[in-house]
Amino acid sequence: MPLALGFLILFCFSMNAQDLSVYQKKHFVKDGDSLPYRLLLPKDYNPKQKYPLILFLHGSGERGNNNESQLVHGSGLFLKKEVRERQKAIVVFPQCAAKSSWAKIDVRGDFGNREFIFYENAKPTKDMLLLEGLIKYLKKNYKLDKNRLYIGGLSMGGMGTFELVRRNPKMFAAAFPICGGANPNISNKLSKPHWWVFHGDADEVVPENCSGDMVKAMEQSGVNVKYTVYPGVGHNSWDNTFEEPELLTWLFSKSK
Repeated sequence: MPLALGFLILFCFSMNAQDLSVYQKKHFVKDGDSLPYRLLLPKDYNPKQKYPLILFLHGSGERGNNNESQLVHGSGLFLKKEVRERQKAIVVFPQCAAKSSWAKIDVRGDFGNREFIFYENAKPTKDMLLLEGLIKYLKKNYKLDKNRLYIGGLSMGGMGTFELVRRNPKMFAAAFPICGGANPNISNKLSKPHWWVFHGDADEVVPENCSGDMVKAMEQSGVNVKYTVYPGVGHNSWDNTFEEPELLTWLFSKSK
């Protein structure tokens, strides 16, 4: 059996074994534009009870409109039995359109020698505006604990995490960008949430300094941030992040 086919079969088995259908398929529509998203309600959901919200932003490889690809990375973490029973929250995975982005970013160079251009105050992308509209919709239609809104993402989604907080500096209690980055000059707008930033030091897709430079600037601005760098790990540092035993305990402990 070819190796690639073997990985594909293993991946499909893993996805099916976790029954991702519990993530409800939804669409947020505004001004004729649509943002697909998947919604996971807590076990034994009570519509009269307030819940934290976890918003997770995928990377560039999961863009599209099939409302499925955004669950490839990270969705299984919130389906674990102990999480469903002890750390109850409303979990949302939106899907960015193909050829779009959560934030305006430019890239120069090839893998192994890439330079990212992060903007300090760029015009929001259409998907960012849709994302902000979705958050307003969720606040209106679900009983959310507005002191416990959390945001995270990987790669392009990690960059989107920084951008969403920059644009909404008082909204979130905690943020966890993975192998992302942003313009260090925005660090003074990131002081409200608690931050846990992750990156692999062998990342050739998004160089580690994209997170490292941000963390240095955030520390200088007095932001409450901790940084985990995985030695020898490439771009898929999200695998290590999702295995962090304290990640969700840390996240759920944070409140505005």
